[in-house]
Amino acid sequence: MAAKKTSVKKNTNGKKMPRSGAKKSVKKPVKKSNSKPAKKVASKKTPTKTAKPVKKVASKQKPKSDPKKALAAKKAAAAKAAAAKKAATAKAAAAKKAAAAKKAADAKAAAAKKAAAAKAAADKKAAAAKKAAEAKKIAAQKLAAKKKADAERKAAAKKKEAERKAEAKKREAERKAAAKKREEEKKAAAKAKAALLKQKALEKAQREKEKKALAAQKAAEKEAAKKAAEAKKLADKLAAEAKAAEEAAAKKAVMPERIPIKRPEPPKPFVIVKGASEDGVTSTKEYDLKFLFAQREALLEEKAKLLGQATRLEDEANSLIEDAEMGDVQFDDEGGEGDTMVVERERDLTLSAQARQTVTEIDAALERMKQGVYGYSLVSGQPIPKERLKALPWATELVTERAGGF
Repeated sequence: MAAKKTSVKKNTNGKKMPRSGAKKSVKKPVKKSNSKPAKKVASKKTPTKTAKPVKKVASKQKPKSDPKKALAAKKAAAAKAAAAKKAATAKAAAAKKAAAAKKAADAKAAAAKKAAAAKAAADKKAAAAKKAAEAKKIAAQKLAAKKKADAERKAAAKKKEAERKAEAKKREAERKAAAKKREEEKKAAAKAKAALLKQKALEKAQREKEKKALAAQKAAEKEAAKKAAEAKKLADKLAAEAKAAEEAAAKKAVMPERIPIKRPEPPKPFVIVKGASEDGVTSTKEYDLKFLFAQREALLEEKAKLLGQATRLEDEANSLIEDAEMGDVQFDDEGGEGDTMVVERERDLTLSAQARQTVTEIDAALERMKQGVYGYSLVSGQPIPKERLKALPWATELVTERAGGF
């Protein structure tokens, strides 16, 4: 770039001289860069030496002097002006050189800064790439570890499932084997029981056959004895009738004829006078509600007790049958235990039937209590004494009627 022009003035010898106080300014080169602008370095202004002002020559001509002296003075002035020009030129060159050096230093600094920025960017990019590579490597390692863990977990689960299936299969086989064994044992036991029952049935049939033959023989003997007894009885009867006819004929000739006795008329039926009814119970003249309620409570208690007794006796009889079927009990003339069990069972069933018969009589007494005819004899219709009803709440006849019945 060209330097600014300096204003000069001509000296007396006609040579151009730089004006005093004149300064040379040099434009700094501007360098465009993508990087951040470098800090501006303040340039120190170096004061330039100016040539001393040449004294103006007076317009008035001095008197002529010595030509040699004038020539020497002229030469000295020219030398001085040349020296001053040379000095100014050197100074300008030095300033230009200093500006160029500064410009080069600035360019170098900018280039260094740009290189540093590029290096920093490259380092940053390399660090980011390295970090990304490390992250990718870590992610790959984690993925591999996860895949390995998943594979191990799947393998363990598969192994566990296989072991579970094998164990279940083993248990199923053991269960089937045990069930088959139980079934075989059950079949064998059923077969043995069937054979035993068949043998017992055959033995029982043989015993029944023998018993029937013996019974037929006994029946024949009994029938013969009965016919003989009847023949004897008939003969005795004929003899007795003949004797009685003879005695009657003898008495008729001696004793007078009997006079018939007039029998008393039967008593009139008893009339039941009914009273108030309460809670399904009808009172009468002979039995009030208080007495009937007490009798009903006694009847219900006795009914519950008899039902329990009948059920217990029937269960015992059934258990005797089950024990007889499960055990090997000999029900024949030689085995005494079978006879004992049969007797006990018959006794239990008889007692159970008696208890249920009494329950039936109790239900009938409760029904009569609702109808208002409780406490009256079913034979004569007479009221039964309260003492007898308290002792036997389901009584249906008087003591005298009961004794006459016997």
